[in-house]
Amino acid sequence: MTKRTSAKYKIDRRMGENIWGRPKSPVNRREYGPGQHGQRRKGKMSDFGLQLRAKQKLKGYYGDLTEKQFRRIFGEAERRKGDTGELLIGLLERRLDAVVYRAKFVATVFAARQFVNHGHVLVNGKRVNIPSYRVKEGDVIEVREKSKQMAAILEAIQLPERDVPDYLEVDTNKLTATFVRTPGLSDVPYPVQMEPNLVIEYYAQN
Repeated sequence: MTKRTSAKYKIDRRMGENIWGRPKSPVNRREYGPGQHGQRRKGKMSDFGLQLRAKQKLKGYYGDLTEKQFRRIFGEAERRKGDTGELLIGLLERRLDAVVYRAKFVATVFAARQFVNHGHVLVNGKRVNIPSYRVKEGDVIEVREKSKQMAAILEAIQLPERDVPDYLEVDTNKLTATFVRTPGLSDVPYPVQMEPNLVIEYYAQN
C-alpha cells in the first residue's frame, strides 16, 4: 500500500471533488482544499493546471498510484494502436485491485490493494497477491474460500452508493467475478468526470 493511504480523503479535498462518490467524503461538508490556505478564492486555472489536475485525479482514483507506475501504464497505452485515452482507461481497469473494487468485494480501492496483497484473491483458481496484476477478458476472479466470511466483504456487497459495471459478471453468493471485456471511458462508472484527453496533453508537454 502507498504511504498516503491514511490520507486518502486529502485527495478529495485537494481536488475539491468527491472522486469515489463516498458518503463520508469531507468534500460533502466543505468544498475548499486542505491546509491553512485551502479557503482562498481560486483564480482561473491555466491549461497546465487543468492537465495536471486531470492526471492527479485519475492517478489518485486508482489508489494514488506512484508517478512511475502511472507513467508506465500511460506509455503502454501510447504505444498501442487506437485512442490513447480509451486505452489508458482500459489498462487501469484491468488492474486486479480495480476489478476487486468494481466487483464490490471491498469498500474502497485502497482496501482492494490491501485485500489482494494479503492473498485473499484467486484468478482462474490460482492465488495472486499483486494488485497491479493485469486481468484478461474471460478471467475469473474470486475471493478465497477461507476469506469469504470476512465482515469487510459482507459490508462492501451491501454498499448502495455504487453498482457493478456491465463489463463484469459478478455472483455475489459465490463471490466470483468474470472480466467480460475491456471497458472504454464511457463504460466506467466514475462518480466524477475523468478527462484522459487532458492527461495525454500533460504528458505530451512534459
